[in-house]
Amino acid sequence: MDNKEYDQTGPKMEEQVDLRVLFRVLFQKKLIVILITLLFAIGSVLYALSVKNEYRASAVLVPVSNGGDGGGLSRLAGQFGGLASLAGMSIGGSSGVSKSVTAIEVMRTWGFAERFIATHGLEVEAFAATDWKKSTRKLVIDPELYDLEKEEWVRSKLDANLPDEPTSWELYVALSNRIFVSQDSKTGIVRIEAEHYSPDVAKRWVDLLVKEINSYMKLRDREDAQNSIAYLKQQINKTSIAEMRSIFYELIEEQTKKLMLAEVSEEYVFKTISEAKVPEQRIRPKRALIVIMGTFLGLILACTFVLIRHYPPAVRR
Repeated sequence: MDNKEYDQTGPKMEEQVDLRVLFRVLFQKKLIVILITLLFAIGSVLYALSVKNEYRASAVLVPVSNGGDGGGLSRLAGQFGGLASLAGMSIGGSSGVSKSVTAIEVMRTWGFAERFIATHGLEVEAFAATDWKKSTRKLVIDPELYDLEKEEWVRSKLDANLPDEPTSWELYVALSNRIFVSQDSKTGIVRIEAEHYSPDVAKRWVDLLVKEINSYMKLRDREDAQNSIAYLKQQINKTSIAEMRSIFYELIEEQTKKLMLAEVSEEYVFKTISEAKVPEQRIRPKRALIVIMGTFLGLILACTFVLIRHYPPAVRR
């Protein structure tokens, strides 16, 4: 009975003794622990100061309902949906929500990003910028990538295997890492955000993106409507059946309404309810957090180093 009691309590007493030894070793080598921790703290501070500030601008949008004549579209979709599909028309799914989902996916594509960058000349801002000077509100450009005086790319001087200008894919990756589009599944509210070293650039990118996607979707729908009207007019000339001609005229009327809406509406897919502002507070780096985590890591490594060096039996067990 005595042996059993000893076996149950013995390990606990041994753990307590070992723990006291560990703390005693750490206390005896406190100067090493403090020195290593201090080195990590200083390194964390220097690293936190070296990381460049980045800012985020955002705009809040609401999908525009382009189906103001949805009753007519729904009626035609039920009666002539199959016929409309032959003409390349979609008269049953023209709600603002479906257009917004399509627009969001378009903004995430490589092709749209390529066109967006080329149209607004964002190559240097997206790929060669490394910092931003608040005093002059100008970007700092990496001279190894782009020569500001000559206004030309010089990347091949850094690596002969690389072309001077960044490729379309490289620009797409650079842009997609800084632009974010999301939609609330419950409310349908859309948020477009841009992050950059320059708060001015971040704000301008958001404004340009909202304008560009509205323009892109409007142009696409306008071309679709024009092609559909041309097709329907051809079909009218080919048939002498009065009922079929009447159907074609109704379809032309709906496509004409769609065309008129595309012509007059600036905010075709998204209506801005909160426009982007120039951000005044950075989103990163979190310098205080970097210093705290770096210092804590230094403390853990310092304690581990001291224990491994001065108390190897405990570590091996």
